[in-house]
Amino acid sequence: MTTTISPPPAVDPSRPRRGGRRYAVQVTTVAVGAVLTVLAALVSIQVGTSGATFGDVVGTIWGRLTLTGGDEQLQTIIWELRVPRVTLAILGGAALAVAGTIFQGLLRNPLVSPYTLGIAPAAAFGASVSIIILGGSTSSNGFTLVLGALIAALLNTAIVLALASSKQLDATTLILLGIALTQLFNALTAGLQYFTDDEVLAAIVRWTWGSVNGAAWYQVAVLLLLMAFAYPYIQYRSGALNAIAFAGDDGARSLGVPVTRVRLHLIVVAAVLTAVTISFTGIIGFVGLVGPHIARLIIGGNHRFLLPFSALIGALLLVVADTVGRLLLSPAVIPVGIIDAIIGAPIFIYLVLTRRKALA
Repeated sequence: MTTTISPPPAVDPSRPRRGGRRYAVQVTTVAVGAVLTVLAALVSIQVGTSGATFGDVVGTIWGRLTLTGGDEQLQTIIWELRVPRVTLAILGGAALAVAGTIFQGLLRNPLVSPYTLGIAPAAAFGASVSIIILGGSTSSNGFTLVLGALIAALLNTAIVLALASSKQLDATTLILLGIALTQLFNALTAGLQYFTDDEVLAAIVRWTWGSVNGAAWYQVAVLLLLMAFAYPYIQYRSGALNAIAFAGDDGARSLGVPVTRVRLHLIVVAAVLTAVTISFTGIIGFVGLVGPHIARLIIGGNHRFLLPFSALIGALLLVVADTVGRLLLSPAVIPVGIIDAIIGAPIFIYLVLTRRKALA
């Protein structure tokens, strides 16, 4: 008589023992990441040609928050120029990394990023149309440019979800539709560039480099408000995300997870985070792809900890990239999207090679 041993049920790793050693290590790791991000932000605010010291930065921020005043020139340089820039880098990096973590978990593919669904190419097309309408200006009417990029990115997401709904938002269908729309919007943007004059072409190219130059407080406020509403819901769904990522669609359904509804909600949230961020910053590629990988390598695959730690890693990467871009050719500023790719590509290659070695 042959005895058949059934496989063990899928284990949801999203419920760590709160008294366990691993839980303590993960909490400590997140806390350390938060401290490093804050320190990197303060150093980045200090970097510049004004000669401000670390104490000047802390004193100016404290004076502004407590309304006790201070040196007016430092207040203008630090609070009106540098703090919005660094804060936008933190929020943007965190949003893109969280979106990347969501997409990689939902689609069960480590090579996807926030741009897998064609969101970035669509935003580039929308921004290009806005720049052409404005006659090559990216600064005289920044709100119109942001609006154009945002509308195109959200329209692209709606098209993907509508087309994929007949397949119950199957992961493979989403990826293939994203690839198709990426090629479509890349072609449309290239067509616009082909028929525009040199001034407009230069403005479009500058936007696609990605930058936090000229960050404004309204951008910080919008992204902060969006993260404040979106992130608690994302964290609430981390258990379902674990089930989908580790057990697959069928296994997650057997655990009681409404896979189609969860995938729809999280993709919409991640797409909105991505669309709003890149409408403010332009195309910044590697944070959403590499950030989750670095976080996963350090803290593991449990999304209850991976999501907040990915946010911190993404924020840290973008702040460091912006700081390096301001230091390399000072007083000239290299766009953060370029530095991000230069830093991110070697890290990603290393991760791919070490992953292959581990599987060999």
